[in-house]
Amino acid sequence: MKGRKDGTMDTRRIVSGIRPTGELHLGHYLGVLKNWVELQSDYQCFYFVADWHALTSEYKDPEVIAQSTRDMVGTWLAVGIDPSRSVVFRQSDIKEHAELFTLLSMITPVAWLERNPTYKEMREELKDKDLGTFGFLGYPVLQAADIVMYHADRVPIGQDQLPHLELTREIVRRFSFLYGGGILKEPKEILTEAPKVPGLDGRKMSKSYGNAIFIAEDEKSLESKVMQMLTDIKRMRRNDPGEPDDCNLYPFHEHFTDEKERERITAGCRDASWGCVECKRLLVNNLIARFSPVWEKIAYYRSNTAIVDEVLAQGGARARAEAARTMERVRAAMKIS
Repeated sequence: MKGRKDGTMDTRRIVSGIRPTGELHLGHYLGVLKNWVELQSDYQCFYFVADWHALTSEYKDPEVIAQSTRDMVGTWLAVGIDPSRSVVFRQSDIKEHAELFTLLSMITPVAWLERNPTYKEMREELKDKDLGTFGFLGYPVLQAADIVMYHADRVPIGQDQLPHLELTREIVRRFSFLYGGGILKEPKEILTEAPKVPGLDGRKMSKSYGNAIFIAEDEKSLESKVMQMLTDIKRMRRNDPGEPDDCNLYPFHEHFTDEKERERITAGCRDASWGCVECKRLLVNNLIARFSPVWEKIAYYRSNTAIVDEVLAQGGARARAEAARTMERVRAAMKIS
C-alpha cells in the first residue's frame, strides 16, 4: 500500500464497531459479523470495541463491559475476523477518540442531535435504563469521531442507520467550513442486508427482550431454544397447511439451509406434508453444522485470553499511530496545537 503525504495509507477503508454489552447473538452474526468477514477481502478494515458507547446505557454496571470485551473479540476471531488483515482495537485505548469527540461537540448544534431518529426509539426500547444523559444524547458525535479519525471511505450500515451517517457528514462539512477542508473525510455508506432477525417470540432478536439465540450456544441450549420458537400461528395442528412467509422460524432457513432443502420445506409446509417439529430439527442440525467449528474456536480464545489481549494491544498500536496523525492536523487547523 502506498503512503500519502499526510502519512495515511493509500487504500479504501472501512470503520465499524460493536458495543460490548453481553453475548453476541445470531442477529449480530447475520447483520454485522458475516459482512465484516467478507469486507476484509476488499478493504482495510478498522473494527473496534465500542466500550465508551456501551457506557451510554451500561454506566451503572460497567464491569459487564470489561468481560464482554474479551468474549466479544474472541467471537470475532472465531467467526473469521483476521487481525493480520484488519485493525482490531478497543475504543477506550485510543484517547484521541475522546479528544476529537470533545472538539467536534463544540461545533455540533444540539438540534442536530435531538432530531436523531433513533434517539427516541432507543429510549423507548431501553425503558429500564436511565438514558437522560448528555453522553447518550451526544453519542452520535462520538460515533462521528470514531469514523473520521481513520479517514473511513465507507461505513457498513443498514438503511435505518443512514441518518446517523448523514449527521457525521454534516459535522465534517461544518468542520471544513470553519477550519478548512481536506482534514476530515466525509464517509459514504455501504448498505448492508441487515435482516430483521426474529427472536424466539417473534419480536426482533435482542438481549433486552430475552429472546436471543447466542452465537456461543452449545448443542443442548441451541436445540432447546429452536424447539420453543414460534412458527406460523395459523397452523394449529400437524395436518394444517402453513405459509413459510408467515413463520417466525423460516427466515433462519434462508440463511442456514441450502436452496434445495428450502424448496422442500416450502412445499411441505404449504401442503402439510412437512411438520413444524421436522422443520425445527432440520434448522438445529444446520446450525450445529455451521457453528460447531466456531464454538471450538470461541472456547479456545476464552481459555487463552492472552491471545485476545495481544490482538487488542497490536491493533491499538496501529490505530493509535493513525489517530495521532489525525489529531495533529485537527489541532493545527483549530489553532490549539
